[in-house]
Amino acid sequence: MKIVDVRATTVTVPLQAPLRHSNGAHWGRFVRTIVEVEADNGLVGLGEMGGGGQSAEEAVRGLRDYLVGHDPARTETLRFMLANPTASLYNNRTQLLAAVEFACLDLQGRHLGVPVHDLLGGRVRDHVEFASYLFFRYQAADGSGEVRTPEQVVAHARELKERHGFTVHKLKGGVFPPDYELECYRALAEAFPGDRLRHDPNGAWSPEDSIRFAAGIEGLRNDYLEDPTWGMNGLRRVRERTSIPIATNTVVVNFEQLAANVRDPAVDVVLLDTTFWGGIRPCVKAAGVCETFQLGVAVHSSGELGIQLATMLHLGAVVPNLSFAADAHYHHLTDDVIAGGPFRYRDGGIDVPAGPGLGVDLDRDKVAEYAELYRELGGYPYDRDPGRPGWYPLLPNTDWADPAAAGPVDLGGR
Repeated sequence: MKIVDVRATTVTVPLQAPLRHSNGAHWGRFVRTIVEVEADNGLVGLGEMGGGGQSAEEAVRGLRDYLVGHDPARTETLRFMLANPTASLYNNRTQLLAAVEFACLDLQGRHLGVPVHDLLGGRVRDHVEFASYLFFRYQAADGSGEVRTPEQVVAHARELKERHGFTVHKLKGGVFPPDYELECYRALAEAFPGDRLRHDPNGAWSPEDSIRFAAGIEGLRNDYLEDPTWGMNGLRRVRERTSIPIATNTVVVNFEQLAANVRDPAVDVVLLDTTFWGGIRPCVKAAGVCETFQLGVAVHSSGELGIQLATMLHLGAVVPNLSFAADAHYHHLTDDVIAGGPFRYRDGGIDVPAGPGLGVDLDRDKVAEYAELYRELGGYPYDRDPGRPGWYPLLPNTDWADPAAAGPVDLGGR
């Protein structure tokens, strides 16, 4: 089997409401690039990456000379062909590598008639648990969906728990002052006394604010405190002053950083992202290192559609030391581009796909619909907040959003 072509299509899929985070916002939709790798036997493997537009599509098409004629089963050589660690400083192709690796694993599974998890050593679980992943949200265009107050946070968590069965709740923070987010977090703990909790300010706080917040949640049913401050040194300071496990998806995203954390621990839990690490296989390798040094492992979410969610499910299926529920933005989407509609949650998790390859196919009508929507709306500035014109993020943040502010935001016709 040899690769004969590679294609890319940018789509944008609406969210229930704009999602706020420490660096800005998702302005009511996700923009993703669908990657298709075609083989000489007529099979097509699927990949996905964040962002899109002409530059992303041209970057994917620019890999054609590397990939045509390549055997998709030789996935280890892809790392050196596309994102050699000694050259990555200059070519920065890690996320491209991930999308191509997804597609090549998908091709292998389709060709052999087996799911990707069989290619990775076989599943140890059939069902992957997920956290609710709560965001502070702006109102949608119809006036619904706002999440701003502690009461709204609890109501949203309760709705998701009733609908999907979540028993783990993750609150994305770094939007409002730490003391206000502490109030919201403690409201969750009071409303769901048997459930587990985690908080993620995306590195926006100072070490001192992080230490104060950690002291304020001691004794709750915490999974971990994720990236409360920026950098390995800052996280190490916080870790030394709390009994709560410290997690990251920002400062341990490659093997060199993982080695540094093993030698001088700053975090206890590593959130593995199939895109940020360059594919599913590097995440499996990293999980093995974490198992050796008794570090916790979770699965990170970077704003996925169904193709990348499938990669997260296959990763979750094969990692024996998956200590925590996975993250997913997925339930904030209103639709997907995969055949049969979006994945369905059951008992707080999602069943691992059993079909060949990644176990998902494209709904070509949906791809066309959301590609046209992207052409109509374009992208959006991830690092800007539509409710605060002129604002930009600082680290540590000292310019918090006003918790009392409410009402619709101007998305500029988008």
